[in-house]
Amino acid sequence: MTRAADDLLDRLLTVKREFPRALDLGSPNGHFAQAVIASGRPPPLRASAYAGDVIVDEEAPPFAPGSFDLIVSGMSLQWVNDLPGALAQARRMLAPDGLFLACLAGGASLVELRAALAQAEEEITGGASPRVSPFVDVRDMGGLLQRAGFALPVADIDSFTLRYDSMFALMQDLRAMGAANALAKRARKSLRRDIVARAAQVYAERFSDADGRVRATFEIVWASGWAPHESQQKPAKPGSAMMRLEDAMKSPREGDA
Repeated sequence: MTRAADDLLDRLLTVKREFPRALDLGSPNGHFAQAVIASGRPPPLRASAYAGDVIVDEEAPPFAPGSFDLIVSGMSLQWVNDLPGALAQARRMLAPDGLFLACLAGGASLVELRAALAQAEEEITGGASPRVSPFVDVRDMGGLLQRAGFALPVADIDSFTLRYDSMFALMQDLRAMGAANALAKRARKSLRRDIVARAAQVYAERFSDADGRVRATFEIVWASGWAPHESQQKPAKPGSAMMRLEDAMKSPREGDA
């Protein structure tokens, strides 16, 4: 979360705009709010289902249309049941020319944990339940932002690997982020202790380094978009180009200056 908050600060510092009314939607702790303050903006209102200034349902926030000039969200939207709907709600709450900046877990996150749990459960019970919920793919995020009505949508990705003493240390870290509870709600059956123990063995066998520490892949998908406004850059109209693409791609002739 600290890495994501630092990235948010960098992104906000590149935007030369005032955002007097800001909302931190769903972030599990105060890291994103602090990033907004560090960028020189007023403290955002923190709203989530578990903590903050206001307790809300991220999929049905009670705020009026156009209530905020900036909405940020850190590592929480991957848990909502209706991501397109949540994005549409964020767009609704933005004033014209307001900015939405959010990050959420990407599709390659925790591939090692998924594999270890699936193998352990398959060995012990003969079948596997989904223990880690599916995450969004960066290739889909741009389309989801457009569908929600955002202008100038951008999606990019930050991939990195962390190392832990064991699978249990990783799960403790996930629990501190509030992820363990969300994962438990999505599992069809409770996770038995013998399955967890075997998964830890599989994890160490398949995904450890020479020093015995295990690897965990994390992927953060960033999404940004603006509430439409007449002052924003517009795409060129079809047929307005001054040169044909075919001509632009031709190599200069030998001897041309």
